Amino acid sequence: MQVKLIVDGKEIPLNRYVQSVFGSVILALISTLKGVDEGWKVVRIEIKR
Repeated sequence: MQVKLIVDGKEIPLNRYVQSVFGSVILALISTLKGVDEGWKVVRIEIKR
């Protein structure tokens, strides 16, 4: 699993542990959503404030 964090256009380096934690949390959330195919390949989440 590869996880990237980009803040205001700058990629923030993530070590394997942080990638694993982020990925696991996101996978858990997505797996509960109706309408998401089980075979998905890429998920993009964008947050603006």
